Amino acid sequence: MMSESPIASREAALRIALAARALNGLDVRAFVSALLEKLESPLSEAKLAKLTVEDLRLILAGDFAEQGCHVGVEGEQLKEAVRLLWGEGLENNDFPAVDAYSEGEMPGSIRVAVAANRGENLDGHFGSCDRFLVYQVGQQAIKLIDVRSTVEADAAEDKNAARSALIGDCQIVYVQSIGGPAAAKVVRAGVHPVKKPAGGVAREVLLELQQRLSSPPPWLAQIMGVPAASLARFEESIAEEDAS
Repeated sequence: MMSESPIASREAALRIALAARALNGLDVRAFVSALLEKLESPLSEAKLAKLTVEDLRLILAGDFAEQGCHVGVEGEQLKEAVRLLWGEGLENNDFPAVDAYSEGEMPGSIRVAVAANRGENLDGHFGSCDRFLVYQVGQQAIKLIDVRSTVEADAAEDKNAARSALIGDCQIVYVQSIGGPAAAKVVRAGVHPVKKPAGGVAREVLLELQQRLSSPPPWLAQIMGVPAASLARFEESIAEEDAS
């Protein structure tokens, strides 16, 4: 396992994730490995911008031929994938724009990750979602503050541990499903997994959580770091901060 990340930036990871999806949903870890053989580590935006359609065709014919992953990939799909690797057309994809946010501007809020595949929805399984949407949830507002592609995490030897680290600054992660071993790694990272099998629009799911912040149940109070006996003082301090 390499000591340094094989992907230079989140922008590069985003490009790779979208390109893999455009190519009939290629296995991302294998795709990253194939790109590393061609471009060497780390995979940067500048390196991805030099790839041609023919380069990608050769990668699919060589590295993925035995898996049959290239079957059914048409010329237009190759062109679309290359454009995405170049960074073109990203604004037309379904990665939602983040809200303006400054660290610490929402006193008493908590940070929540949402497993997602399309748009601003809770529609992903922990171990296979394309991205995590990261929200700051407070009593007065819900802000999307980051969108984190899982490509880099999936290039790691321990994918679930890397995914857990990716959202390690969050206190809760909402998923449609998560396996026992993965859940243990999430908890070890200090994140509380919450299953919502039906999924739904992310902000609508988070509204339920927002409404419980003023008088959190014991499990949520513990996550927020507020002992049950101190809830009244906590609410008073938030009110004082809001007034100031």
